[in-house]
Amino acid sequence: MTDPFGFLKIPRRPVPARPVEERLRDWNEVYAGQALLPLVSEQAGRCMDCGIPFCHSGCPLGNLIPEWNAYAARGDWRAAAERLHATNNFPEFTGRLCPAPCEDACVLAINADPVTIKNVEQAIADQIWERGYASPKPPERLSGKTVAVIGSGPAGLAAAQQLTRIGHTVVVYERADRIGGLLRYGIPEFKLEKRHLDRRIEQMRAEGTKFRTGVAVGSDIDAAELARRHDAVVVAVGATEQRELPVPGRQLHGIHQAMDYLTLANRVREGDYASPSVTAEGKHVVIVGGGDTGSDCLGTVLRQGAASVLQLDINPEPGEARLETEPWPIYPKVYRISHAHAEARGREGTDPRIFSSATLRFEEGPAGHVRALHLTEVEPKARKPRPGTERVIPAELVLLALGFSGPEKATGLMEQLGLTLDDRGNFARDAAFTAGRAEPADRTVRTPPDGVFVAGDAGRGQSLVVWAIAEGRSAAAAADRYLTGSTELPAPIAPEDRPLVA
Repeated sequence: MTDPFGFLKIPRRPVPARPVEERLRDWNEVYAGQALLPLVSEQAGRCMDCGIPFCHSGCPLGNLIPEWNAYAARGDWRAAAERLHATNNFPEFTGRLCPAPCEDACVLAINADPVTIKNVEQAIADQIWERGYASPKPPERLSGKTVAVIGSGPAGLAAAQQLTRIGHTVVVYERADRIGGLLRYGIPEFKLEKRHLDRRIEQMRAEGTKFRTGVAVGSDIDAAELARRHDAVVVAVGATEQRELPVPGRQLHGIHQAMDYLTLANRVREGDYASPSVTAEGKHVVIVGGGDTGSDCLGTVLRQGAASVLQLDINPEPGEARLETEPWPIYPKVYRISHAHAEARGREGTDPRIFSSATLRFEEGPAGHVRALHLTEVEPKARKPRPGTERVIPAELVLLALGFSGPEKATGLMEQLGLTLDDRGNFARDAAFTAGRAEPADRTVRTPPDGVFVAGDAGRGQSLVVWAIAEGRSAAAAADRYLTGSTELPAPIAPEDRPLVA
């Protein structure tokens, strides 16, 4: 701990984002060049070093937040980097993408402003690379065991890096043409510049992880044959089954799934296309869905020069304060403004969101193209249309950001590996071998297929990047224990959480 009274003397001051008018003219990160180390160190000094640091429980990775806060407050970036890397393989991802449930769990948040934990994490993560603290860590010896990791999102990459560093020979299979999963093609450049992803992948290559792109396991290669050729398999294919909107007019041109739209925009940034085949430029845009994907679409359409944009959210507008049913340290449903919402406010002067609203139907324009959307207010709890509230808004481009219902079922992977689904539509996992913590004797009660581990959204359902990394690390620990009889790899997910073995 530094100054024990720092939280009383220093007010919360987040790192400022770049001005809205500046960042809407480019695709650089919102905080590009804004990591002001003196400010970050001062804010880290607000940490109380609590006797029971609830920020740990708020973080699925169990990040050692008070420890690296203390080092950051003193400007000891090497020590801070070591403590941050102790629990998190990719802090440069989480520092940019995680919604920071740790801050809502900060003890200061009970009756004051929490520590700017996310800013401190990103600053440390950036210093890790700028100061050369991220050198590759190849294993001292090889185990002779091989592991196939299917999927190269944050869960697959975390599992692969842990297993490679412990000595196993790991091959990551990715169906897309580049490694990264949704980090590559789902997250816009203004949230995560892909250079951060590229350099981490190069570090993993230097450590010995092998990557195979353009290989769809289940169709291009039989998953059962892949399992026979390896000693263990980690399934980390994500939850990419996109939800649909079954209303009249859905078939009209100009209505697209959000992830298809974001992928096109990201491919332009990768240099694959000069311009996207679907663009918001000069159009009236409606985004259906109020979550993070909808926010990503919002920031993208603003940069493409949309004439106007509205975002529909079926949920009622949350309040500014916690509800009594969501006491500290629970991550509360309160009114939040993303970077994209701030950009829309700066351009339009108002919040683009329409809460408690649902789509009734789409209206057809010339040549079978959508031209308008009919929406209605909905009852807050029942989510049923409220009579007499229908209205029409112009819509030349509609983006469906309704979330995901689990892993894709039509790939052949599930049948070939003998996987089953749980009651939520995710790949089922065996509770008898939870998170790498089961003893070797417990293997006798494991269910087939043997040696297959499910990590991330494929087993958990649509979730946060920090949960994906935590599950990847835990799946690595479970696979290592299966392969060798014991493991020294940490498994951040507690036994009562969802298991990782198929």
